[in-house]
Amino acid sequence: MNTKQHVTRRELCGGIAALCCSLHAVRTHAEALRDQPLPLVQVAPGIFVSQGVHELVGRSNAGAIANIGVIIGTRGVCVVDTGGCFLWGQRLREAIRRLTRLPITHLVQTHMHPDHIFGAAAFQSDHPVILGHRNLAAALAVRQEYYRRRLTDELGELAEGSVAVPPTQAVSAETEIDLGQRVVRVTAHKAAHTDNDLSLFDTQTRTLWAGDLVFMERVPALDGSLLGWLAVMKDLQRVRAARVVPGHGPRVAEWPAALDAQERYLTLLRDQIRRLQHQGGTMEQAITSVGQEERPRWKLFDDYNARNVTAAFHELEWE
Repeated sequence: MNTKQHVTRRELCGGIAALCCSLHAVRTHAEALRDQPLPLVQVAPGIFVSQGVHELVGRSNAGAIANIGVIIGTRGVCVVDTGGCFLWGQRLREAIRRLTRLPITHLVQTHMHPDHIFGAAAFQSDHPVILGHRNLAAALAVRQEYYRRRLTDELGELAEGSVAVPPTQAVSAETEIDLGQRVVRVTAHKAAHTDNDLSLFDTQTRTLWAGDLVFMERVPALDGSLLGWLAVMKDLQRVRAARVVPGHGPRVAEWPAALDAQERYLTLLRDQIRRLQHQGGTMEQAITSVGQEERPRWKLFDDYNARNVTAAFHELEWE
């Protein structure tokens, strides 16, 4: 055996050992996720939030990338979104049960995206009223199989049991939930982040749950209408809230200042794309240039800005 062959084999053995350690770490972490308690932090009396991480969905986070939580009244509990997989729905339900034994009477799905809805099956034994935008059921019917396959690819066995649960009550304009000495107003919005966005307003604490109508720190993701989203933000600014729970970002933030960065970013996309189109610019030029000055200000910018520009470019072409 010559020295060169000996070194190569040693390196190969070391690589195999490192791979085995890596696989062991993944298995160990996956096992830990199954036993990990979900922290719920009170941001106002009776309002508790679990904060998502600013990452793409993967095994290391089990899809727990969105802000989700619960509103507790004197007679019942309202869950606001359920997280990115059945496992996290279970963890959320267990966390709620550590806070209260009141019945879980309502579950609000703020929109169709998997990081907000795939934990809903964990609450089926509670038989809550499941509220969703009037467009939610149709949107889920079209996308749920694609979402489920993607989740399985991203999470592997951690995705087991994750299914989309359709709403049992469609919200067309506005409705109220009475949880006992606490009334929560649920509002359906026109196309914005998606075409099926809901917001909630707790009248007791003046807390606005905005779902993904409000992104902070993590770059907004456009899956509805750029112009519609800018218009909906104007509507939301008129809500006399004391605080907001954004869909992504801190657990709670001051209102309406929480909208400032998102409004700046989306307005920039609109104005730069309009200018480029007026000059005869192409989609390819837009993707490489529009919004780039915002890059240092947002997490996951490179993962979403090009998609946002593409969607906005198509929309603004037809103005």
